Amino acid sequence: MSSITTSVVETPQRRSIEQICDDLAWVALGIVIIVAGLTFEDYGLGWDDYTHAEYADLLLKMYGSGFRDTGALSFANLFMYGGGFDMAAALLHKIVPFELFETRRLLGAIVGVIGLAVTWRVGRRVGGPIAGLATLLLLALCPTFYGHMFMNPKDAPFAVAMMVLMLGLVRLAQDYPKPSAHTVLIIGIGAGLSIGSRILGGLALVYALVGFIPLLLADVRAQGLREAVHRFAHVCYVLLPGLLLGYLIMGLIWPWSIMEPANPFHALTYFSHFFEKPWKEMFDGALVSVPDMPWSYLPTLFALQLPEILIGLGVAGIAGTFMSLSRPNVAPNRKTILLMLTLAATLPLVIAMVKRPALYNGIRHFIFVIPPMTVLAGAAFGWLYNWLKDHGRGAQSAAVAVFIFGLLLPLNEMIRLHPYQYTHFNHIAGTVRAADARYMLDYWGLAFKQASDELQELLDERDEEPTKGGKWKVAVCGPQRPAQVALGQDFSIGWDSKGADFAMTLGEFYCKGLTAPVLVEIKRDDVVFARVYDIRGRNISDLLAIPAP
Repeated sequence: MSSITTSVVETPQRRSIEQICDDLAWVALGIVIIVAGLTFEDYGLGWDDYTHAEYADLLLKMYGSGFRDTGALSFANLFMYGGGFDMAAALLHKIVPFELFETRRLLGAIVGVIGLAVTWRVGRRVGGPIAGLATLLLLALCPTFYGHMFMNPKDAPFAVAMMVLMLGLVRLAQDYPKPSAHTVLIIGIGAGLSIGSRILGGLALVYALVGFIPLLLADVRAQGLREAVHRFAHVCYVLLPGLLLGYLIMGLIWPWSIMEPANPFHALTYFSHFFEKPWKEMFDGALVSVPDMPWSYLPTLFALQLPEILIGLGVAGIAGTFMSLSRPNVAPNRKTILLMLTLAATLPLVIAMVKRPALYNGIRHFIFVIPPMTVLAGAAFGWLYNWLKDHGRGAQSAAVAVFIFGLLLPLNEMIRLHPYQYTHFNHIAGTVRAADARYMLDYWGLAFKQASDELQELLDERDEEPTKGGKWKVAVCGPQRPAQVALGQDFSIGWDSKGADFAMTLGEFYCKGLTAPVLVEIKRDDVVFARVYDIRGRNISDLLAIPAP
């Protein structure tokens, strides 16, 4: 993978191919924008949405009161996260004609599209227009990333922020030792947004320190130690305004972080230990306490939830990085770029496998490693395409056909699962149909929106009215607040099933299958995501299926 773009001779034909790739990338982004704009309202609320909306209100009150109202600085544990996305959604809600939670989905789509665009530009810088287009398509058709970008208020924006920072670091390696003002600005914005979203953004410092070793060593050999140190010091000096900007951005979206200089380190310590009462989740067919998840949790789920084409090309991209490190004909700045991307795609997973922290909710906390994976995968495809030119157009056409087929597999699943793309399991796992008995699917309870809508439509069709205090009583096994928002004020939501009219349950292991008429059933690929039962006049003691100790 040493010569993906830099050694290619410019010809009219190649310029034409590259222009076509760029045009197709813009078309792909346009299609995503149109589809997201037409469908963002389909995505339901998760467990955290309501609380995050409350956090946004407290943050805006704090700023509006001139820091006299400081309730945001002690709210739940969210004060240890940044609230940039939440505040932006609350402010956007004031100017768009949508309900608050629809606005949050709209903003998620906007941020996700920005992430796609930034990742495309990184892929293009690393491997040229062909690799850039492949990178964009691999990320846009990654169901896990696409699904999370609509409804995940922490992890998806964090993933985008990390890619903004990675774009800055890639540019820094290309500009070294004279970073442009744009590079410094991008690094500052990316650092502020990423660390201001999650303290885990500090990992980028490790990517940079380790990743720049090949470039710095080459500089020492070429310039001598003294001159190399001088050039490095100059780069650090030039970066200072960007880092100051980053600190200001971090403080704006995560005000608690700058109240005391050590607060970011307190957050790091806090999140390095499990801070909630343990519960069990389904993994590989067994119920496992989340602090006791095996080291294989993340590699297993990444292998079963990412598209097959992304896995194959991603592995090739990582292998290409290690091959390039030992080759003297590969430019030092290229080695640095590939090494930083490989660290971004793998180091968080390796740390988790070694440290074995509490793991839950699938791979949502590690969404941020997927974009750099797609860049490496796109670079691998770009290299393969160029390498095959010596074997004739037939070989290149075959590679493109295989690539397109690999993309059609997740695309088909995304259409079938909509709007639950984040639950995707690939064909290695047997899709969600086979994974349902072995892994968690709709762990955030997004299906309650569709279940609520269909229940309301059914009651309207039957012209039924509540008899108890003017409200229907619904017992819920799953996140209550999303159900309440989706159902509206004519429904009373609670855990207690005694005297309830209906029971709304997720299709997860901890919700019982009730012996009662099923009014609504939300299914994808023959898998039940949610049900609504008619339990009027029935003695239903409990909705929970308590796992055995």
